Amino acid sequence: MRDYQAEFIDFAIRNEVLQFGRFTLKSGRISPYFFNSGLFNDGSSLRQLGTFYMQAIEHAGLQFDMLFGPAYKGIPLVAAVAIAYSGERGRSLPYCFNRKEEKDHGEGGTVAGAPLHGSVLIIDDVITAGTSVHLSMDLIRRNGARAAAVVIALDRQERGRDDAEISAIDEIAQRYGIPVVPIITLDDLVEFLRDDPAYSAPLEDILNYRKEQGIRRRRNNQTGVPRS
Repeated sequence: MRDYQAEFIDFAIRNEVLQFGRFTLKSGRISPYFFNSGLFNDGSSLRQLGTFYMQAIEHAGLQFDMLFGPAYKGIPLVAAVAIAYSGERGRSLPYCFNRKEEKDHGEGGTVAGAPLHGSVLIIDDVITAGTSVHLSMDLIRRNGARAAAVVIALDRQERGRDDAEISAIDEIAQRYGIPVVPIITLDDLVEFLRDDPAYSAPLEDILNYRKEQGIRRRRNNQTGVPRS
C-alpha cells in the first residue's frame, strides 16, 4: 500500500466518511463498513479529496483530455479533481457533468460545463450496480468523445450480484475495455486495519464479510485492460 492510500483511509475515517458497524446496502446485503463520500462536505475536506484522486490517477499513468462527473455525487468530485490539478500541477483541465433531467430552456441539453471532447476520465465515488457509469458511457459516446478510464474512491471487491463471479467494476472494465482505478481497495483497508489493534473488532467482521461476498481480484489497484 502506498503512502497516499494509507493517508486517504485515515482521512476518510477521521471525517466519518468510512464507518464501521452494521449497514444495509442497496443490494440488501448487511455490510460491516460503509463509505459515504457525501460527508466530504466542506472546502478543506473536498480540497484534500481532489488531491487523493489526482494521486491515484497519476500512479495509474492515465492519459486524458478532460474530466466528467456523473450526477449527483460525481459533480463535486470532478470539480475537486479539476481544482487539484490546477492548484498543484498548474494544469487547467476542462470538466463537465450530466443533468438527471434534460434542460428545455437556456442552453438546454443534458450536459453542463465544458463540451465533451477527446479522451474523457470519469470521476465517481463507489460503484455498486454501475448504473451511473453505463449512463455516462452512453452520453460520452453520443457526444463524439471516448472514455479513457473510470476513477473511484473505493473498490469494495465484492460480487456485483449474488449469482455473479465478478464485481460490477470488473463488468464495466470488461464491457467497455477501459481500466477502473480506485484510490483504495478493500484489500488496502484490511492491510491498514491490521496495523492498528484498535480496529481488531471491525477487521474481523470485514474479513468474515469478504469470505461471503468477496471476489478474487488483482492487487495492483487497477482492473481492466492492461496498459501497453
